[in-house]
Amino acid sequence: MDMSQPIGVTPLDTQTGGPVGRPIDRVDGPLKVTGRATYAYESREMKNPGYGFVVTATVAKGRIRDIDTASAERMPGVVHVLTHRNVPPQGEKKEQVGPLLTGTEIRHAGQPVALVVAESFEEARAAAAAIRVTYDQDKGAYVLADALAEAKKPEKARTPPDSSLGDFEAGFAAAAVTIDARYTTPVQSHAMMEPHATIAAWEGDRVTLITANQMPNRGQDALASVFKLPKDNVRLISRFVGGGFGGKLQPQADAILAALASKNLNGRPVKVALTRQQVFTSTTRRSDTVQRVRLGADRDGKLTAIGHESWSDTTPGDSFFETSANVTRSLYAAPNRLTAHRLASLNLLPASSMRAPGEAVGMLALEGAMDELAEALNLDPIELRIRNEPAEDPEKKVPFSTRQLVPCLREGARLFGWDKRNPKPGSVRDGQWMVGHGVASAARLNPLQPAKARVRLDPDGTLTARMAMTDIGTGTYTILSQIAAEMLGLEVAQVRMVLGDTADPMSSGSGGSFGAASSGSALYMACEALRGQLLAKTDLNPQNAVFTGGRITSGNRSAALRDVIGSGLEAEGEIKPGENEKKFSQYSYGAHFAEVGVDADTGEIRLRRMLGVFTGGRILNPKTARSQAIGGMVFGVGTALMEAVEVDPRFGTFVNHDLAEYHVPVHADLPEIDAVFLPELDDKTNPLKSKGLGELGICGAGAAVANAVYNATGIRIRDYPLTLDKILEGFTAKETGQRRA
Repeated sequence: MDMSQPIGVTPLDTQTGGPVGRPIDRVDGPLKVTGRATYAYESREMKNPGYGFVVTATVAKGRIRDIDTASAERMPGVVHVLTHRNVPPQGEKKEQVGPLLTGTEIRHAGQPVALVVAESFEEARAAAAAIRVTYDQDKGAYVLADALAEAKKPEKARTPPDSSLGDFEAGFAAAAVTIDARYTTPVQSHAMMEPHATIAAWEGDRVTLITANQMPNRGQDALASVFKLPKDNVRLISRFVGGGFGGKLQPQADAILAALASKNLNGRPVKVALTRQQVFTSTTRRSDTVQRVRLGADRDGKLTAIGHESWSDTTPGDSFFETSANVTRSLYAAPNRLTAHRLASLNLLPASSMRAPGEAVGMLALEGAMDELAEALNLDPIELRIRNEPAEDPEKKVPFSTRQLVPCLREGARLFGWDKRNPKPGSVRDGQWMVGHGVASAARLNPLQPAKARVRLDPDGTLTARMAMTDIGTGTYTILSQIAAEMLGLEVAQVRMVLGDTADPMSSGSGGSFGAASSGSALYMACEALRGQLLAKTDLNPQNAVFTGGRITSGNRSAALRDVIGSGLEAEGEIKPGENEKKFSQYSYGAHFAEVGVDADTGEIRLRRMLGVFTGGRILNPKTARSQAIGGMVFGVGTALMEAVEVDPRFGTFVNHDLAEYHVPVHADLPEIDAVFLPELDDKTNPLKSKGLGELGICGAGAAVANAVYNATGIRIRDYPLTLDKILEGFTAKETGQRRA
């Protein structure tokens, strides 16, 4: 089916006591804690693999003058060295996945220039170190701030880069109160736990890759283009993925080079894992941004003009840009509006999606500027947001499918104790600590992607469901098991989910907060079809049939499933986006509240407590949903306080390219954090009436922390992250200003 009309009453609405909506434990948990959940590099399905080690460029722009592999080729265990001289022919770039080793041009430091394959990882690594590459080095561009004038309107954009409504410039000029603020965010790395890894092997003109990939069907399409094969000749298997956050949306060098080397080795399997440093330098990143936010309001706090312009960058020849201003198009009402995106080419590795692309960094700026406007108006920041609640999508001019931003703000304020906040910055102390509170809205686009599923109910009552969906640590195995069990009246233990193989029905994969809704809806439709088959084998009334406890009940009559299954039944289901995505504005919403302490001498910032209140349609599993929301909030804390890839402006290299120096929050950084969900069903989104949650938690979270830091200190930092040196600079500026006064 496609989503072109609202969904009516469904079995998920009428059946009670089933597993959907219950906080059950992860069904894959025992496999993971006992080591039986095999990740890509651990797979033993392909026998006698060679071990690959990637050699990467040490310059950011130039050409390979010479590559000397002779010594490496003579070293113990080496079976193959792959370079631009002997790489198999390759096809076209697709979905940011392009041919590798096809020439001598270097576009960024960390670009793969060779692959060594040996009988062991250690032998491959040693030989890789023996390869000598000389370069003709050119001057590159590495700093976004220096490239703003050359930035261009992005091409090949899925959504329009710019938007306008009314007359922004006139509306802003005429506003009684204005904010014109420049915010910056740094390069960030996905920093997932599992490095990128692949085992690839050929059989004739078919290639199979056991790989760490979030979206196998998308990867299948892209690799088919690169390898010049029909799509069905490429098979991706991703049973378990140890985190991705967008970094594994596309196949990376591990997958492409492993397959190319295997082809040269007559199909022998080749396994490649990127080192932690290569994950940072040779895959993708979140672009840094420069953002200008302009807000104009009347004296009562009603916005009359909203402007949000964003600059980001990517590697030369790529078209991906950070859609930082897109969320601004729908979040608050104002008659005069302007958003714009510009893209610069820098000699850094390609930029791509990272958890909540667009909203994650865009709301750092927008929600910070809203806090600044609230102060300029002497208005409570929650009240400012409530006064600018739109009745419909401000730019699309269509109704919202559901929108509970205001209830999230109000309930969060009640739970957090917002009424006890002192609005005067720097006025609350707890011993050495300056204490502050901040708030920010949360909003994340809620898309739906095409997906299919196949289910089989066997005579023993076991349901097996297959689709090329992935679980990247989010709980997909669990929620899909719950949906199937609920629809057929089974126990969760009776459901067997087979995921992550493109040989099975295509699915959305995990990304963009569409995974659960898309794959879950396809599974729902397959189970609905299976219910129809089962009912057709009885004389029960299907209008009021309930599947529960292994039985079908209708009125005062029932039948056991085992008596009507026969030799087994199969069904398929499919979901597609439809007209609803055009007729309604679909977002998930929430509100973040943060309390911080700032040391009055050192400038150290400590998160003291944090609360997120969210709506995400039907919550399929409160335990996994809360985990996802808190995980996103933790991302927001990292974004606000510590996460930044430091680019050496002389050489275009990353200074902190590992988990020792790229700082992410750890347990000691994260005290009391909670996430609460308000009841909601959205019948415009999908048959489950659910919405995406995986990325909502990060949206606005960092801004709430930054706003709390301002409330604690009176120091407004617009250059993320808020490191203590910036706080100390603020202390110095305030002290100097007081002395001058």
